[in-house]
Amino acid sequence: MAYLAGPELVAAVSNAGALGTLGAGYLPPDWVEELISRTRALTDRPFAVNIMPHSPHIEAVLEVVIEEKAPVVALGGGDPTQCLPVLKAGQVKVMPVVSSVAAARRMEQLGADAVVVEGMESGGHIGDVTTMALVPQVVDAVRIPVIAAGGIADGRGLVAALALGAQAVQVGTRFVCTRECAAHPRFKERMLEAGGSDTRVIGRSTGRPVRCLDTELIRQILEMEKGGQTVDHYFGAGKLHTAAVEGNVEDGFVMAGQAVGLVREMMTAEEVVQQMMNEAEMTINALTRRLAS
Repeated sequence: MAYLAGPELVAAVSNAGALGTLGAGYLPPDWVEELISRTRALTDRPFAVNIMPHSPHIEAVLEVVIEEKAPVVALGGGDPTQCLPVLKAGQVKVMPVVSSVAAARRMEQLGADAVVVEGMESGGHIGDVTTMALVPQVVDAVRIPVIAAGGIADGRGLVAALALGAQAVQVGTRFVCTRECAAHPRFKERMLEAGGSDTRVIGRSTGRPVRCLDTELIRQILEMEKGGQTVDHYFGAGKLHTAAVEGNVEDGFVMAGQAVGLVREMMTAEEVVQQMMNEAEMTINALTRRLAS
């Protein structure tokens, strides 16, 4: 959600009763400080800041989030091992993103307050295990709260995650098509047009697989990988910015999860949160009746 989850979206999500998360991406420290300040001007509710451990500005960004007393920091996109102790020393609540049981255990040992367990259905950088299989394994392996992510875009997904033992869910793809999201209109339109089978995973040859919507560029990269050609130059080259900010969805990466097929209309962030909660309650009630019959 780098470039996509800005102050307006984050504040709207938090004001609706969920935990909005700023997508700091590779932004320099002064920009991160400005984003936090703008978010605080729009909400008095808690929010999180997602920072990437492999950012070239990571040390300075860590200082900023500690100085700004960010309520929660999510660590995704790189090894969080070195960042977590620094944040904990700064009295920041930390929830690293993990894609394996071993990583979840390691983060718990380092003092993580919770872990975001992300299955391969998610958009952007992914692991190798599905949400359905991974979440209960992590729940059984750690004592800290587990937040399920990947393939969740409605109340039914929320209930499923709770049934697997998670205590919350993290949602990305669904919030792209909200009025408060900073994504370019073409980026949003492309996602509204997509179905659940329209995503592809590129970058397996680099060890950094990424899930994006299918485009001619994505197909070219896949063919190159099949032929053993090097595709590293496509990654870290601002391809998400090209699509999400500039609106060039053919030459950029439209990162989206498989739940994109559930995203059918533009809504406000508050409407998304409320709809998810209402649908979750209806689903639980229906299940209760079914089990009782």
